[in-house]
Amino acid sequence: MQGSEIVVNEVNFVRKCIATDTSQYDLWGKLVCTNFKISFITDDPMPLQKFHYKNLLLGEHDVPLTCIEQIVTVNDTKRKQKVLGPNQKLKFNPTELIIYCKDFRIVRFRFDEAGPESAKKVCLAIAHYSQPTDLQLLFAFEYVGEIYHNLAKKVNGIDPGGGGGGIGSASGQQTPLFETYSDWDREIKRTGASEWRVCSVNEGYMISTCLPEYFVVPSSLADQDLKLYSYSFIGRRMPLWSWNHPNGSALVRMANIKDVLQQRRIDQRICNAITRSHPLRSDVYKSDLDKCLPNIQEIQAAHIKLKQLCVNEPFEETEEKWLSSLENTRWLEYIRSFLKHSAELVYMMECKHVSVVLQEEEGRDLSCLAASLIQVMLDPYFRTIVGFQSLIQKEWVMAGYQFLDRCNHLKRSDKESPLFLMFLDCVWQLLEQYPAAFEFSEMYLTILYDSARISLFGTFLFNCPHQRVKESTEFAISKNIQLGDEKGLKFPCVWDWSLQFTSRDRLLFHNPLYIGKSAPCVQNGAVKTFKRSKKNYSSTLRGVPPALKNGIISEQEFLPRRNSLILKLKPDFLQQTESQSNSMEQYFRDWFAKPVDLHGVILPHLSGTQIKLWKLCYFRWVPEAQINHGGFITAFHKVSLLADEVDMLNRNLRQYKSNSSLQGSCSELDQSRMYFRANSLNDTSEAPDFLSSSFPFSPVGNLCRRSILGTPLSKFLSGAKIWLSTETLANED
Repeated sequence: MQGSEIVVNEVNFVRKCIATDTSQYDLWGKLVCTNFKISFITDDPMPLQKFHYKNLLLGEHDVPLTCIEQIVTVNDTKRKQKVLGPNQKLKFNPTELIIYCKDFRIVRFRFDEAGPESAKKVCLAIAHYSQPTDLQLLFAFEYVGEIYHNLAKKVNGIDPGGGGGGIGSASGQQTPLFETYSDWDREIKRTGASEWRVCSVNEGYMISTCLPEYFVVPSSLADQDLKLYSYSFIGRRMPLWSWNHPNGSALVRMANIKDVLQQRRIDQRICNAITRSHPLRSDVYKSDLDKCLPNIQEIQAAHIKLKQLCVNEPFEETEEKWLSSLENTRWLEYIRSFLKHSAELVYMMECKHVSVVLQEEEGRDLSCLAASLIQVMLDPYFRTIVGFQSLIQKEWVMAGYQFLDRCNHLKRSDKESPLFLMFLDCVWQLLEQYPAAFEFSEMYLTILYDSARISLFGTFLFNCPHQRVKESTEFAISKNIQLGDEKGLKFPCVWDWSLQFTSRDRLLFHNPLYIGKSAPCVQNGAVKTFKRSKKNYSSTLRGVPPALKNGIISEQEFLPRRNSLILKLKPDFLQQTESQSNSMEQYFRDWFAKPVDLHGVILPHLSGTQIKLWKLCYFRWVPEAQINHGGFITAFHKVSLLADEVDMLNRNLRQYKSNSSLQGSCSELDQSRMYFRANSLNDTSEAPDFLSSSFPFSPVGNLCRRSILGTPLSKFLSGAKIWLSTETLANED
């Protein structure tokens, strides 16, 4: 990858372990540590993997350094093991290296035939480079510095700061990054927020270093007032507009007011300005997220328990103990909490026509998640690929979500918490319940989660936009890079998917079940657009058992159920009368009684069976959890073939009606938006051999997992010579 990736250390004659109960699948090769990744280079064929999907930045056996969580060295003969930190010494020659990854992978290498000193050096190099002491030591800085030195802004056609909507879509639409005044202005116009304006009072980050340079505020608030009020907010984070409902209700995010003496006056002034921005002058409803939702420490604790369950425990999903252990992690409980609270706020905006203010201490953690979920439920634009990417830019990247600390890229943060993963998991729950409402697939969501741990992209690298400007400017000065009028270095953007995947592989991002806003049809030789109405949508698209009566309340149930959207609300939630509570209950009952408008509001089903574990994300490296020729991918494959056939028929009809030239028609017939394509009409070809429930990810190379054809895992573990759990290793020196 360019000249910026440097080999730091390497060792030959290394064996990569594929299964723990047999060595017949093991691979021989060279283990390499660079300043970007660890790489295993082998000429051996990859066992149990027959598909050709790959990341252009990473080989089949590569792990980005920022994806490494823990490094363990083992010496069999001395029966010693050590968790390696940065700049630590290793007093024994390792015979084995175990790498625990943040994506639940565990990779194991043996050094039986390698030189002992070489093995020790490569282990120490991996420990050192995967745990940098400074942000500017992350690979993105080296990569961008190389680009600026070589060809100013472009190398091989790559624009380091491009927005990149590039996912092979016909529109080629770019993802707005919300770094400019015009991006925010377009969003105001798109949502019809006529009483709101783009504010440039923070240009140059003069007011707050954790806010974007441009954001949206009520038109009635003057810049001078905003400057004055900013001193009273934590982090000087003034209220941020997120979105406007067609009925005029606004969604606003706000940090707590730290000035107790001024709190009531400023709070009233802000709420009055929001009220004046509503065409009906409706009241403002404030939701204190710190009181209503789990905090970041609780979410981190749940994630650690989930990882221990998926990685360290003997894996038998059908056992009652495993399922109860899953419940005890509280991960799904927290998913349900966020979905439920967001749906209740959707009710306030949609039905009560009031503006909603999300209040949080700093306004840059829970509010990122809640604001994003509310918009996904309310606005179909955010259920498209470009719309979803713009939502993440707007509510996470530019709003100051602390990716550096929360993702723990420097491996030394006590502030680590997987809120971004929880958001993607919540969106996956909605995708699972309403597959025809989303343009993107669950593969797209999983790959997006993985991309947050590739240290090439500036998108998920910083705590706020100001940090990017400050750190990259310092780096540019130290490397004698001329920035000109630019505000800091421009890093590669994760939304330029062509950096990671071929146009063919990017087709996996597309959901074949998605029903777009309109469907073209040919009538009397002309292409017409058929607008679907609510009556055109089958409620069976939701795939919900009829006995659940849409997952919230059945005909026989007139009292709220546990975990339903219409549970009795906490006193601090609404301070509403009993009739208002009944109104919310009636709204949800009416909504779930009707067929879903896929281009309107969608609300989550919250009963116990309908909040599920995201298996593709958490189980993809676990062979025991694999279902060969099974899982959702089999339906994905069949629907893709059907959708491709329909597309082929439409293209043939257009070609026939327009009498286009043969050359032009051939190029059109070659086009497809599906990864799996029908070779001809009525194609009945069977699913490829490589399809499994973990597609397109490979399960091989995972420590403590038996080979797929091996003996039960519990028997292997009981007879294993050595099994080092993460918990055990943490207590070892």
